[in-house]
Amino acid sequence: MPRILLIDDDEHLGAPLASYFARFDFVLDSASRPSEGLARLRAQPYDAAILDVMLPEMDGFALCREIRKESDIPIVMLTARGDVMDRVVGLELGADDYLPKPFEPRELVARVQTILRRQRAVPAAPPAQRREFEGLSIDLDRREVLRHGERVDLTGTEFELLALLADQPGKVWSRDDILNRLRGHEAELYTRAVDIVVSRLRKKLEPLDCIKTLRNAGYALAVGKSTT
Repeated sequence: MPRILLIDDDEHLGAPLASYFARFDFVLDSASRPSEGLARLRAQPYDAAILDVMLPEMDGFALCREIRKESDIPIVMLTARGDVMDRVVGLELGADDYLPKPFEPRELVARVQTILRRQRAVPAAPPAQRREFEGLSIDLDRREVLRHGERVDLTGTEFELLALLADQPGKVWSRDDILNRLRGHEAELYTRAVDIVVSRLRKKLEPLDCIKTLRNAGYALAVGKSTT
C-alpha cells in the first residue's frame, strides 16, 4: 500500500484523513511540525508528501525546499488562501501539485493518485527506451537523466516533461498540450505552471541549452542526437 506523509499542524485533520485515505488503499501518516516530518521522511520511504503552507518552525515553502535538497518525492502543497502566488512559489520550489484549503478529501486523494500514476508510468514511446542526444541521455525505464555523464535529479513532473519533449525532438508543444499530457484532467491547471516547470528543468540541465521557447507557440527540445 502506498504510504503518504501529511505535514500539517492541524491535529484534528490527520486522523479523519487517514481513515478516508485507507478507503483507497493508502496509508497516511501525520506530522504536526516540520522537524518531525523531516525526521519521518529520513527514517522510512514514503511515496508522496502533503505539506501545509502555514506551519510552525518554518512555512511549507521552506519545508519544500528542505525536502528537495534530499529527495524527489512527489509533493502536494495545501494553500490556505488559494492564492495564485502561493501556487507559483510552491511549483518553483519543486512541488508537483497544490490544493487550496478548504478542500474535499476526495479531491486530495485524486491529486495524490494522479501524481503517483504519473510518477510510475512509462511514457509511450518507440521500442528503444533510451533517448541519446549530444550531452544528454534519458533512460525511460530507469527514469534516469544524465548530463555529460552526470546524473541529474529531477522531480516526477520535470522528468515527464523532458521525456515528452524528447519523444519528438524539434516538435513544438503548446502549453495546453503539455498540461493535458502531464496533468490529465483531475487537477486544476493554469498555464503559468508549465513555464515554471520548464524554468526549473532548464536550470537543472545547465550548461546544456536544449529547451527552446517559440513565442506564442510553446516549447521544443532542440539538441542533436548522439552519433555514438
